[in-house]
Amino acid sequence: MRDNRVRSVLVIDDDVLVGIVTQGDCAIKVLLPGLDAKTTPVSQVMTSNPVTVKPDDRLEGCMAMMAARGFRHLPVLDAGKVVGVISIGDVVKNIIRDLEHNVDDLMGYIMKDGPGG
Repeated sequence: MRDNRVRSVLVIDDDVLVGIVTQGDCAIKVLLPGLDAKTTPVSQVMTSNPVTVKPDDRLEGCMAMMAARGFRHLPVLDAGKVVGVISIGDVVKNIIRDLEHNVDDLMGYIMKDGPGG
């Protein structure tokens, strides 16, 4: 995970998502108890049957689910197949982008019409 600069890894068996392993999982389930990361089975560390979202799910819904359940990563499945992972960082970047567009739109409106325009 460190070498590839990712904070989560999906566990797939026979093209089926069976779990997710996060940096937090590794810290809590391997490092804190003093286990050897090289010999600890992934099945002992992963969260089995993770909550997933679909590509057409709304970003607001993903954000609400992440906040309510304390998730930082959600696997994205399309017709049962993994197509990606959305992270809290992805959500924040999209929110910032949307807010910037809103500010640009408002500034354009204000500058074009002016007060009382």
